[in-house]
Amino acid sequence: MTGARSTSMSAAVRQSELPMLRAYRLWLEHTRKCAECKNVRKAQDCCASGRDLWATYRHVYAEGSR
Repeated sequence: MTGARSTSMSAAVRQSELPMLRAYRLWLEHTRKCAECKNVRKAQDCCASGRDLWATYRHVYAEGSR
């Protein structure tokens, strides 16, 4: 029961997640899994997918600060 409950709770949290935080989370999760991005200090030194995710985050961040 606890496993099913925590899964549904995390799904509910992600549905209500702010777009900026979601974009950052996706980038962060990518950098943790990607061998090329793991030990990089700057987002611009990531792989193409990592750079795209970071660009998405920056775009959403800029839209949110307007």
